[in-house]
Amino acid sequence: MTDETGTPPLPPSATAPTVKCLVWDLDDTLWDGTVLEGDAPLAFPAATDALRTLDERGILHTVASRSDPQAAAAHLAAQGLDDLFTLLDIGWGAKSDAVRRIAARLNIGLDTLAFIDNDRMERAEVAAALPEVRCYPASQAALLTELPEFQPPFVTNESRARRALYRGELRRKEAQDTYEGAPAEFLASLDLELSVRRATEDDLARAHELTVRTHQLNTTGRTYDLEELRELCVSPRHRVLVAALTDRFGSYGTIGLALTEHTDGAQDGSAGTEGASVLRLLLLSCRVISRGVGPALIGYLVRDALTRDLRPVAEFVPTPVNRVMLVNLRFSGFEVIERAADGRVVMGLDRAASPPLMPAHVRVVDTDANSPWRDR
Repeated sequence: MTDETGTPPLPPSATAPTVKCLVWDLDDTLWDGTVLEGDAPLAFPAATDALRTLDERGILHTVASRSDPQAAAAHLAAQGLDDLFTLLDIGWGAKSDAVRRIAARLNIGLDTLAFIDNDRMERAEVAAALPEVRCYPASQAALLTELPEFQPPFVTNESRARRALYRGELRRKEAQDTYEGAPAEFLASLDLELSVRRATEDDLARAHELTVRTHQLNTTGRTYDLEELRELCVSPRHRVLVAALTDRFGSYGTIGLALTEHTDGAQDGSAGTEGASVLRLLLLSCRVISRGVGPALIGYLVRDALTRDLRPVAEFVPTPVNRVMLVNLRFSGFEVIERAADGRVVMGLDRAASPPLMPAHVRVVDTDANSPWRDR
């Protein structure tokens, strides 16, 4: 399909990341007419179909539009569409500035944003200022759901709740920015609760997604496909644990994954792993990096191993971006046992060691008792 200039848009690069957020113009793009000209325009059916389909896939919707903010927001509500949008940036400035602000507020890369507008000059302005942002004419709204960049490899329950998760995060950020006390006091005010349980079949797609997408807060960088995770869940030597986080603003979703193995030292030949619970992988979503959840989850894993009379051991594979996880392990008392030839660092705690102190502002709840995988 061509746009109003008669020129088809360039296809996206095969290596371009999946779109995480679609930024919409309103007048003559989302709806048929201009609100400030006295119209009461109805939304284009193709646009609303795209909105709802992409929302189901976990792709966020935001607005960058030239109009009166109150009038445009009121018309969105009148059309019953306001709840589908995570952010509105409506005014009279350059749309590229609005798109840039949206990326910053959502804390996502510009290369994961797309922009749709009926006006080729507006698209050209955004494309010139922000070449990473993919731009589409409004006439192609009906085709967006078929384009590969709008098709995430997995659609999970977590994906379907992404809009609510981001809205909660925006409320947290606003509360943090206006809080007048010390940072530690703000954390204490959140009423953070970290729940840990064994993974079930319903968790596997999200668990795989975390191994693929999480790099900074990741101890080893290993990835696992669905079948590998399924086999690990029923292995008598392994435990696959998922962690979810909530606070007074709502849920963060599933934000952590841990894979442990009960080993006698013969499986990998590493020193100090006899009768051990070896942490093969620990990762956390970067969205919780400032919440002190790493020490809480590590503390839970250490106590779990000691309760079962196993030595807590952890593998660490250094990468250019994951040093923060090494710091978390060291502050939890882990000391280097061995530096393996393959680059792994094997770290451990003595069975007689005192468990690390748990962060006072995070309440850890073990919900494993309700899991059908508990005794496997």
